[in-house]
Amino acid sequence: MMKNYLINKKFTFTIVFLFLSILFFSNHSFAKDAPSSFANLAEKLMPSVVNISATSVVETRPQPQQPFPFQFPPGSPFEDFFKEFNQQQQTPQKRKSTALGSGFVISEDGIVITNNHVIQGSEGIIVRFTNKKEYNAKLIGTDPVSDIAVLQIQSKEKFKPVPLADSSKARVGDWVLAIGNPFGLGGTVTAGIISAINRDINIGRYDNFIQTDASINQGNSGGPLFNMDGEVVGINTAIFSTSGGSVGIGFAIPSSFAKNVVKQLREYGETRRGWLGVRIQTVTKEIADSLGMKEAIGALVADVNEEGPAKKAGIQNGDVIIEFNGIKIDSMRVLPKVVGEAPVGKAATLKIWRNEKILTKKIVLGRLEDTEQFKKKPKIKKKENKEADTLLKALGVKVRDVTDKDVASRKLTTGINGVVILEIKTEGALSDSPIEVGNIIIGLQNEIVKNVSDLESKLKKLKKSKNTSVLLTIIDSQNRSRFVGVKIK
Repeated sequence: MMKNYLINKKFTFTIVFLFLSILFFSNHSFAKDAPSSFANLAEKLMPSVVNISATSVVETRPQPQQPFPFQFPPGSPFEDFFKEFNQQQQTPQKRKSTALGSGFVISEDGIVITNNHVIQGSEGIIVRFTNKKEYNAKLIGTDPVSDIAVLQIQSKEKFKPVPLADSSKARVGDWVLAIGNPFGLGGTVTAGIISAINRDINIGRYDNFIQTDASINQGNSGGPLFNMDGEVVGINTAIFSTSGGSVGIGFAIPSSFAKNVVKQLREYGETRRGWLGVRIQTVTKEIADSLGMKEAIGALVADVNEEGPAKKAGIQNGDVIIEFNGIKIDSMRVLPKVVGEAPVGKAATLKIWRNEKILTKKIVLGRLEDTEQFKKKPKIKKKENKEADTLLKALGVKVRDVTDKDVASRKLTTGINGVVILEIKTEGALSDSPIEVGNIIIGLQNEIVKNVSDLESKLKKLKKSKNTSVLLTIIDSQNRSRFVGVKIK
């Protein structure tokens, strides 16, 4: 009996030992060892990183001087002297200001990449290498939207370039190295990992940052974020901080996005982005339900520019763009990024959701123009309507017809029919929605709302059909049309 017990105990120990061994070797095979040192990599990359000094002239106005508490007698020799002194004190003064940043060389002939905000408004740019050599640099092109600038070193020497990586292959947890000029200290190396990818921090139209915990501070802007192969995976651009110093949350522009911008700046001196000519908004769960969509994806077209490519291709208000050139549009913010990177003048394929069907549209992209695209004079003149208010129980709001007075006073971009919201009931269907008093309902389920009685009739039909999720088209306080999905009661 004792013998059998010892055998069983030994057998159990063997199984546990084997299990732990397998677990150890399995985990070891999936994990990569941390680098014992970054010295060799840093030594190799430092000659390609530059410190940038951008000088600009700033005009300052002095604070108003307090008048003297006494006056000089007429004809006094001090009267003209102090009058001239006061005038000098109140004259705007000009002084030179120097911004410090970082950059890196991408070609032997001295093409340097940095951030736009480092050199913006500068009158002179100097790049300094770690070997203390300095060169004047000329601005080739800049893109304030993506915060990227391209410089050309004014020298016939050959420089050591670094390659741009395919940042789409970067993974959360990868080791990265940041080299730059924090606080003007010169070539400084910091290490960390990629903390997140595709990060949207709401500072631009094309936010798609790589987040890292490698220390990035003021002066690191425009500098490179390297992977362990010595390739630039990102351009260090911003930090999250309440003190101005690094707290381990830095953001870099992905190199794959930067490649296209840099290519265009080198070729044309400016960017040429694709343009659809639509204003879009997020597809919420309520909007998706009202449109018969199984999931809340895509970009909802809130307005179509009359002169834009989308109008010519037959895109309509209320369409949901769910795919662009084979790329699924998971959320609204994906669309501007993929359209912006698409070539101008080339045909693109869109898949849209309309009337519970998927339609395919071909569209030739225009070039993005940062102008006000939707300021149009009212085209429709209406007769004056009565201003009696009506309670719509299904929506929990008091409304009245839109009048000519509304059109004139609000300078509406479209002079269409609709109803003005006068009051929103606390327990009503719109109480938790972004709709506000003063908004105008101009559509229901993508059908035009003519007036209060028309809206009442449409709501009754929807209630009879047991369709509780509805799509409202409204004009907000800024005269922008948008869609809101709600559940009627």
